[in-house]
Amino acid sequence: MSSADPTERTGPTRPAEPPVQPGLTDCARELAEGLTTSSGLVAGALARIEASRSTLNAFRQLRTEAALREAAEADRRLAAGERLPLLGVPVAVKDDTDVAGMPTYFGCDGALPPATADSEAVRRLRAAGAVVVGKTNSCELGQWAFTEGPAFGVTRNPWSNEHTPGGSSGGSAAAVAAGLVPAALGSDGAGSIRIPAAWTHLVGIKPQRGRISVHPHSDAFQGLTVNGPLARTVADAALLLDAAAGPHPGDPHRPPAVDASAAARRDPGRLRIGLSLRPPLTLTRNEPHPEVLSAVTALAEALARLGHHVEEARPRYGLIGLSFVPRATAGIAELAALHPEPGLLDPRTRSALRTGTRLGGRIVRAARAREVRQHARVGAFFDTARGERGYDVLLTPTTAAPPPRVGAFDHLSAWRTDLAMTSACPYAWPWNVLGWPGINVPAGFTRDGLPLGAQLLGPSRSEARLISLAAQLEADRRWYEYRPPPLSAAGGR
Repeated sequence: MSSADPTERTGPTRPAEPPVQPGLTDCARELAEGLTTSSGLVAGALARIEASRSTLNAFRQLRTEAALREAAEADRRLAAGERLPLLGVPVAVKDDTDVAGMPTYFGCDGALPPATADSEAVRRLRAAGAVVVGKTNSCELGQWAFTEGPAFGVTRNPWSNEHTPGGSSGGSAAAVAAGLVPAALGSDGAGSIRIPAAWTHLVGIKPQRGRISVHPHSDAFQGLTVNGPLARTVADAALLLDAAAGPHPGDPHRPPAVDASAAARRDPGRLRIGLSLRPPLTLTRNEPHPEVLSAVTALAEALARLGHHVEEARPRYGLIGLSFVPRATAGIAELAALHPEPGLLDPRTRSALRTGTRLGGRIVRAARAREVRQHARVGAFFDTARGERGYDVLLTPTTAAPPPRVGAFDHLSAWRTDLAMTSACPYAWPWNVLGWPGINVPAGFTRDGLPLGAQLLGPSRSEARLISLAAQLEADRRWYEYRPPPLSAAGGR
């Protein structure tokens, strides 16, 4: 593979804006050193969120009074010498995540009761000292790669308010990219962390299934969905992952612990990286956007320049889509059936509910049973075969297209919406079927200044290797130097 000019870096031609707020690791360090206060950080985050409601609309609910009380308590604890990884640091969580005393709307309209207890991930964030300032917008039941709906309106991309930040963790991505909070938790059932991370110039980690508990669910969306961090840097994402990781006593998936922050500080060594530009499976005939292919190829060339062996390769996916559809629609049906006012759900959700009900039971159990064979088939890409070393990492585009415009999917039928999503986002979902980890890393920008991303994908429990590689790439590409324009200037492009 040809070597790229080490000084060449894609991105907006305008200079980077000054940081709105320090990142997660910087916030934690400054609090521990007494250089700032939790009350100041939390009040600043809440003020930025309120000021951005008419432009970004990233948050569904805020914990204004509770967060300020918790920040004051964190300041008292810090002054007394207490130290925790995130003590006093403001963070956000997605609208699908239970926070005690707040409804878990998950993008839906209607009156829902408040959660009686924190989810396990939120409990662990609080135990690490974090202050949860609010819950970020998600599309209805996390189905789509856009964050829009009648219950909350439109969440917009900080890089261009005429474009979507992606979905379904679009609110978390918009909040972090705009500097409203230093990091946020999202969830990923078919790319819902990695896709918005790609479209907002963030690092987004989809961890191994079970790495971060999905309790009070035992197996969210038939094992497809996991929780994970969105942040501007690898170190920030790793720190949030470490804080949120760990099982609930009732969790069925319990991978051994990993120190993500330590991995972010390690050299990955020389790796064999397979570059795959063709989508695993698509129901459309649309080719990936030329600027996506160019950006990901340039990233591959940067990896080769850093000393890795990079070559074009392709895993054997087989008919993995036949397992994804029953699991995804059954997961939607299970949640939709619990809504107290089903008539308020989007017609496309009600269509998915009917499909998921038909594909539930025996069909979805058969789909899940195929996972062992799918692990073997795709895992052969990473295994030693015929005396040759397998690949360590798979590199693909995260999406096939740049961020779509807001409203691009309005008034589409369920089938046409699925086709549009498949066309724009055909790369991410197989790793949800497998339950294996992946990381979106920024890959540059279109000529119009819209962000693009690439995936680093690995076999089971390979987060440490992927995080080390992402950190090495970040040190070379310095993507954190690029920030979106001020909110008042984030017009269409």
